[in-house]
Amino acid sequence: MQPVKWGILGASKFAREHMGPAIHAASGAQLAGLATSSAEKASPFQAMCPGLAVFDSYDALLADPQIDAVYIPLPNHLHVEFALKAMAAGKHVLCEKPMALRADEFDKLIAAREASGLLAAEAYMIAHHPQWQYVQQLLADQAIGDLRHVTGAFSYNNRDKPENIRNQSATGGGALRDIGVYTLGSVRLATGQEPLDVAARVRWENGVDVFSDVQAQFAGFTYAAYVSTRMKLHQEMVFHGSTGLIRLSAPFNPGVFAEGQVALLRDGQDDVLRRFTGVNQYKLQVEAFGRSVRERVAYPCPLEFSRGTQAMMDRVFESAVDL
Repeated sequence: MQPVKWGILGASKFAREHMGPAIHAASGAQLAGLATSSAEKASPFQAMCPGLAVFDSYDALLADPQIDAVYIPLPNHLHVEFALKAMAAGKHVLCEKPMALRADEFDKLIAAREASGLLAAEAYMIAHHPQWQYVQQLLADQAIGDLRHVTGAFSYNNRDKPENIRNQSATGGGALRDIGVYTLGSVRLATGQEPLDVAARVRWENGVDVFSDVQAQFAGFTYAAYVSTRMKLHQEMVFHGSTGLIRLSAPFNPGVFAEGQVALLRDGQDDVLRRFTGVNQYKLQVEAFGRSVRERVAYPCPLEFSRGTQAMMDRVFESAVDL
């Protein structure tokens, strides 16, 4: 079976360090094209893939019939526009999160996906990591009894990079859109539930949210999490039940932040620590995408799921009290 031939729109740092190598390494995938007008930015990609075609514009890459799918790592405010352009050009689409800035924008993406018969998805890589599949199974099996409370945290400090797109309101920056998608989406991913009520407190700098403290009520359990782009690097998710708890020490980028580990602590039983070493969730994401394209199997993280996370984020912004 022919591999999926991928093109990347833009030579971003994340594409260079993570997704480009993942596409190159993935089974059933070929990194075939890159759109950038910068020879300097193209050079590391060409070193990795000597036969890589480099296009001087996004439109030129989209017009190439040899490209089957595109990965979009552009600034947040451009995601919907170029995802729609790519589908209109007949390309499958994997777009960085957040794929849209509001939940209702997903409706256009879903409609375009349905009309075209193409695969379009948000690059929510944690859905492909086996540690989250393990957590889903533990919760489904009631390994910690009845789930009562979930806590989460994700932070890093980019105060010294005011020019970064994550610190720019015009490009859809802010902590919630950059990393809140993980603390919000992962509780939905693990439990399969949607929030009944959402409240938040948010601190802003120059029109960009830099700290958010979010509380939510789900059926049977409560939720509290914070995200920040002004605090020391940290991440954790804890699912606390009536007879035990599950703790993920590197829930969002295991292998980069720290080793992926899931601790299972239960009353009257030995603690269990499961380690996930040598797992590249970006590669797994590309391979899952390729299987869906080639074999027409259901994609593990469809646009409807991503829309739900964005709907929860919309409610955070709508309910937010300024700090």
